[in-house]
Amino acid sequence: MPWPSRKRDKGAVADKKEPDAKIAKTEEETEDKEEEEKSTKPPAGSSKSGWKNWKKTKESDSGGEESKITYCHWLLKSEPESRLEKGVDVKFSIDDLKAQPNQTTFWDGVRNYQARNFLRAMKLGQQAFFYHSNCKEPGIVGIVKIVKEAYPDHTQFDQKDPHYDSSSRKENPKWSMVDVQFVRMTKRFIPLSEIKAHHLAHKADGGPLKNMMLFTRQRLSIQPLTQEEFDFVLSLEEEKPH
Repeated sequence: MPWPSRKRDKGAVADKKEPDAKIAKTEEETEDKEEEEKSTKPPAGSSKSGWKNWKKTKESDSGGEESKITYCHWLLKSEPESRLEKGVDVKFSIDDLKAQPNQTTFWDGVRNYQARNFLRAMKLGQQAFFYHSNCKEPGIVGIVKIVKEAYPDHTQFDQKDPHYDSSSRKENPKWSMVDVQFVRMTKRFIPLSEIKAHHLAHKADGGPLKNMMLFTRQRLSIQPLTQEEFDFVLSLEEEKPH
């Protein structure tokens, strides 16, 4: 039996330890309307290659050439703590994913147009960070991969589901989902506070996390990452927590 819808965007609650993430609900709804007509292709990003020792390692691996800037990885937020939404518990942790048959599930319940477009841009085999959100200590706990590209989200037609959308039609579904499969836990928990410290440093000095969407569009539960952003954050699992 599939888990209830647990991924969300519209009216999302900002991470408890991230006060900068607070955005007015009316502003989010306006953004939703603006995004509805936009292309499904993720926007271009910019990020300089490397950062201190990480930069030296990457230059050694690539002969000093900067990699092409594209969004080829993702960050997926889900709530590891129980919270009722229209009477349904939307909790879904990485341990819940690991407990699924073949450690695979559909990523349903996304109701934000930009996040939906990012879902539709995902390609088979691409990897994503599994991020625990709206909890005591938010952060990255593991890695998943896309095992089925975007298809209609069945919860939009289920009147009993908290993410039911009466305006969506089966002949032209508004909302999509993908299937993801557990790959591995990160070697350690990488907290939001640590990622933010690097983001602030990179904003000042031009490092790879300077434009990371985790801090520029905090409320989105589906976020793209450049190769450099993904590699840098992944490198943090090798470091001792500060």
